[in-house]
Amino acid sequence: MSAPIPLTGVPELGLRRNWFQFSILAVLTLLVGATIGVERVALPPLAEHAFGITSVLYTVSFISAFGIVKATMNLVAGHLSDRRGRRLLLLAGWGFAVPYALLIIFAQSWVWVLVANLFLGVNQALTWTMSVTAMIDLVGPVNRGLAVGVNEATGYIGVGVGGFVAGSLVAGLGLRPVPYLFALAIVGLGAALTIWPTRETLHFARAETGRPPAGASRVEPGGPPANPPPAPGLRRLAAYMSWRDRTMVAVCWGGFLNKFADSLVIGFFPLFFLQRGLDLLQVGLLVGVYAWVWGVGQVATGALADRIGRRLPIASGIFTVGAGVLLTQLVSGLGPWMVAAAAMGVGMALVYPNLIASVGDVADPAWRGGALGVYRLWRDGGYAIGPVVLGGVAAIFGLSAAFWSIVALMGASGLLVLIAMRETDPGHRSRPPAWKDHPEWVYGQNVARLETPRS
Repeated sequence: MSAPIPLTGVPELGLRRNWFQFSILAVLTLLVGATIGVERVALPPLAEHAFGITSVLYTVSFISAFGIVKATMNLVAGHLSDRRGRRLLLLAGWGFAVPYALLIIFAQSWVWVLVANLFLGVNQALTWTMSVTAMIDLVGPVNRGLAVGVNEATGYIGVGVGGFVAGSLVAGLGLRPVPYLFALAIVGLGAALTIWPTRETLHFARAETGRPPAGASRVEPGGPPANPPPAPGLRRLAAYMSWRDRTMVAVCWGGFLNKFADSLVIGFFPLFFLQRGLDLLQVGLLVGVYAWVWGVGQVATGALADRIGRRLPIASGIFTVGAGVLLTQLVSGLGPWMVAAAAMGVGMALVYPNLIASVGDVADPAWRGGALGVYRLWRDGGYAIGPVVLGGVAAIFGLSAAFWSIVALMGASGLLVLIAMRETDPGHRSRPPAWKDHPEWVYGQNVARLETPRS
């Protein structure tokens, strides 16, 4: 393995100082979201109309294929970005979207679609993980919730735009190839913006630790030592996130079960609402409302959590998602279903950015990319498992049973957060992250106890 990339200069952290690069990354995230938004509306009907597939479980199998690869690549990408930087991986991610679109355009069987979603999983893991990590790098610790909120907002606005445009294209021009030519155009624009004017942000993360950039020796008074412990390996970091720190356990499980609910929208909304007399354009509108409310709301909910803490918004958001799903089963008609979709979007807006911000609160900037990768492995693992569970329930008990399952799972997830999670926001927590009391959980037994004042 080659040496880490040398980065020089001492950058200034903050949203105002770095507004241009922050804005470019927000635009890139919108394009990342639009790429996946095309699939959410255009792909489920393709199973039956192009390949004669009527099995619910087989139809939603593309989500599992996507989720397995995305979850795994999140882990790899996050860890690798702490050593190689964010921009190179972001650019590589756009490259993986090209075979995804081409495979679906020319697919001769559903297997082609499953393979295409392996490429899409890599694309989404690399591009979205790098964009949110880079935006957190730029702002530093003060506006972390806001940064994540803007990232997720622009991404899910993109999902809504991509889904609505895809629904319009399908309604007017068919299921293939036009929606995926639109996806290729999005990918080309994203790659061009990554080549220029996007810049590397890893040195901002290094600056946040107080460590000198490569080749420098200056350390700020009162800062950490010039030669701090190396970033932990993936195995130790995964153990810390997955079972040692109960707060991170609650966060990881919250993200995991959150993706069960999102899988319901991706795979089951089109099937459920088409069965109830809506057309594809109306289904696209429902998916768009869900994504747009989710997207726009995250700017406010991320900033809110910077002021009041993460735990309450996360728990209330999970319960709100469950309430929105419940409402879809209690009402009928496009208008009431739009209200239900909007309620789910509000819940997602409260949950999604603040789970990520919680990880950013706890992780040291030197291994933040890796910690986010572990969290996103758990979270997007819900894409791998959720469709299988929900598809099995729907195959045995009917589509509505899958919706009721999500209501129960969201209730359980919200209770887990309330019971197990401690506040993580530096301005509101009553004790430091668990690894500061137990540095051996992250760095191993040979590292002396870190003398860190309680915050």
